[in-house]
Amino acid sequence: MSGTSRRQQKTWSLLGDVRRKPSPYEVVTSQFHYHFRRQPAPFELDPRAPLNVWYLRYREGSTFQVYDWEGFRDPAKLTYRDYVAFQHDREVYLDGVVDRCESDDTVSTVSPGWLRTARELVVPLRFPLHIMQMIALYIGQMAPSSFITNAAHFQAADEMRRIQRIAYWNVTLAQTYDAELAATATARTRFEDDPAWQPLRKVLEELLVAYDWGEAFVGLELAVKPAVDALVNDSIRRLAAANGDVMLGDLLEDFSQDANRARKWSDALVSYTISRNPGIVEVLAGHLERWSPPALEAVEALAGLFSEAPVPIDAADVVAAARRSQYQIATAVG
Repeated sequence: MSGTSRRQQKTWSLLGDVRRKPSPYEVVTSQFHYHFRRQPAPFELDPRAPLNVWYLRYREGSTFQVYDWEGFRDPAKLTYRDYVAFQHDREVYLDGVVDRCESDDTVSTVSPGWLRTARELVVPLRFPLHIMQMIALYIGQMAPSSFITNAAHFQAADEMRRIQRIAYWNVTLAQTYDAELAATATARTRFEDDPAWQPLRKVLEELLVAYDWGEAFVGLELAVKPAVDALVNDSIRRLAAANGDVMLGDLLEDFSQDANRARKWSDALVSYTISRNPGIVEVLAGHLERWSPPALEAVEALAGLFSEAPVPIDAADVVAAARRSQYQIATAVG
């Protein structure tokens, strides 16, 4: 074949003149949000329609803004197929954990004192974790790029995974000891009425109505989620292991992988926005000032319950772990 006939092949015009073959991740993710900054309104409705007004106010109108969102990449570069395959392997592993614990009958060895602590500290977790899932879904729904949407929605799926596995542990305890442990009223009464849970309930319910997508992102990913993940995946895991609850300890240890992936994509998005718009540091700092203190106060309110377990953990250690988790992801703000 002559040199003149061997023309440079175009790869994919959607990505611009990149002169390379796009990855599967880019092919199934790039520019799917055709409605972002679309004129005169995002969706093909009357510009005054509530849907258009909502997106224009809380997405296009957000102060958390850069010129081009399409350049962001989730460090994990997950497609739906990749995510399902990866989590399938994790679920197979957790099935093995559960089978081993049930075969060894580890649940029968927990003490009455640990059951009291579990009722107060672990059983109500379904409510805050569901709220965190809902906020992640909102962030994904409102995000200006599907590269962000996918990462947020995979995170929401991670939250459901954590909720379901904790629910299975809860039912296992209920079948062995007390059916009320698995009753919705048991968890709901604690979450709605117990003074120790009210600061967390307050900050999460207020974050549910932080409609600005940028504020919702910063509030959840940089303030609330790091603190709650440290509380659940770190401190409650250590407390469960110390009190002989092997199943719960092993389950929570695995969820740390999901939390680390969430931390990495959130950190990457912060770094991306600062590199494109250095002035956005002030916006990030303002949102952190709003959401970080109440998130830490929520952990402080629950930390006292750790001291009441048969084998306790010092409340100050629980708070310190949450503070470190917040700090690690917030350092990208500068």
